[in-house]
Amino acid sequence: MSETTGDILAFITGRFPQAAITETEDIFSLGYINSLFAMELVMHLEKTFGVTIPNDELRIDNFRTAAAMTELVGRLRPAATVG
Repeated sequence: MSETTGDILAFITGRFPQAAITETEDIFSLGYINSLFAMELVMHLEKTFGVTIPNDELRIDNFRTAAAMTELVGRLRPAATVG
């Protein structure tokens, strides 16, 4: 499991200690997500990983699992500069 995925899972279980979820479980179908928590999750990803999530990426499939959020962060992170 990547550090990014671990952080995302820790954020979710920090809010929902009873949630014993894996990186591939659908957190929406498990009932942990409401509109307020969804926005908190977006803000957490942006603040923690230094990304800006554009409106066209605010699709449920990008936030359904910790693995999907990790992929989203990976796509949005600026490429490392050399030098």
